[in-house]
Amino acid sequence: MSMSAQFLVDMLRKPTPRGATPLALPVTPLHRRPYLWVVGVGSLLMILGLSLTTPNSDEQPSMAVGEVEAALAAPSPDVVPEPIAPPVPTPAPEPPWQEFVVQDGDNLSLIFNRAGFSDTDLYRVARANDQRSLKRVYPGETIGFQSDSDGALLALRHVQSPLLTTLYMREADGYAATDMTREPDQVARNVSMTIDSSLFIAGTDAGLSDAMIMELAGIFGGVIDFVLDPRIGDTIHVLYQELVLDGERFDDGPILAASFTNRGETFEAYRYTDAEGDTSYYNEKGVSMRKAFLMAPLDFTRVSSNFNPNRLHPIYKTQRPHRGTDYAAPRGTPVYAAGDGRVVEAGYTRPNGNYVFIQHGEQFETHYLHLHRLKVKQGARVKQGDVIGTVGSTGAATGPHLHYEFLVNGVHRNPRTVHKILPKARSLPDAELPRYLAAIRQPTQQLASLRNAQQLALVE
Repeated sequence: MSMSAQFLVDMLRKPTPRGATPLALPVTPLHRRPYLWVVGVGSLLMILGLSLTTPNSDEQPSMAVGEVEAALAAPSPDVVPEPIAPPVPTPAPEPPWQEFVVQDGDNLSLIFNRAGFSDTDLYRVARANDQRSLKRVYPGETIGFQSDSDGALLALRHVQSPLLTTLYMREADGYAATDMTREPDQVARNVSMTIDSSLFIAGTDAGLSDAMIMELAGIFGGVIDFVLDPRIGDTIHVLYQELVLDGERFDDGPILAASFTNRGETFEAYRYTDAEGDTSYYNEKGVSMRKAFLMAPLDFTRVSSNFNPNRLHPIYKTQRPHRGTDYAAPRGTPVYAAGDGRVVEAGYTRPNGNYVFIQHGEQFETHYLHLHRLKVKQGARVKQGDVIGTVGSTGAATGPHLHYEFLVNGVHRNPRTVHKILPKARSLPDAELPRYLAAIRQPTQQLASLRNAQQLALVE
């Protein structure tokens, strides 16, 4: 409110003395106090100006008499009571969880009873979504229970892995199950290593897991016999992904690309998903790394005897041809099918011990002798890399080893060199080669950079 309007309001509020005229001026003659005349005329003009002037859009309108009375009746705008905020309710604490780790020999009934719940509770939970994750529980998994204030089962959670938890929540008509999944982060890694004694030791020293070393050997298994071919000084470079959960390593990801320099010759392999959605490994020219047969049918071994048609048999002490390759290995070492085929014989004889014969098409056949245990039966279909048995010393054997034979049209051939006459591996179609070469451009450069860095380090 302006000062002039406030003056008017104050004057209206002031009681008028009996017999006096409202807004009476002082009785002192104006000619004696001329400044009062000036003040009075100025005030009157200001009051008239407030009531007669039309306000602009940018100015506050003047107050009429009715508005002045309304202002007198209204509370002062300068005194605004602050709203009182309602009190914030304190959330009730979440009921605690009881956690039980599944042990060998445990079942759900035992775990429920251990937690203080009945088989009826188990039945009601297990009915949720057709029993979902609770069909089977495995050692190492965690079962958690949550109770309400009355001690009744409120919720159950089944932690199957760090990536999958199933939560069962009580509702009006039973329990509802919800799967809660997590995805690990994929982090690109690379490693370079030099073989000092074996691929396994070199990979372990470089920080690779046993599974990744096995995968690496599987990728190059069609071009390198990791028992006989590696030499001291051979170099390996690997680009791979590591799965990370909560900032820590969770698992191995796939090998994206790798190179193996053996005796001066470099082999390269690149992971690629073709137009049909099939993922495999190919060399720099688009030729599949998966050959018709593995160079060696097992890993982490040493060769005790090579192909020798005039070998002196260590037991019978007679000149008998050695029509295969002996791989000495600890008892129980897995033995793989060298290629796709069908088991034509699987059994036991005194010379061969436990043995498996596999037919690969019409021309080729592989034999595996002196096995400790058989993992396949006659007539079974096998894929390359399937475990068909384990290394043993059954039959005419002086110690644990695998005797491996390769036959072409019924004739024994040296398993170490027979790959030279085997069918060539499949190549990518010409129409898909440009897409493949574009996809491997970056990993090709990365592998070349790793090789150059290692060579420079050796020179320095």
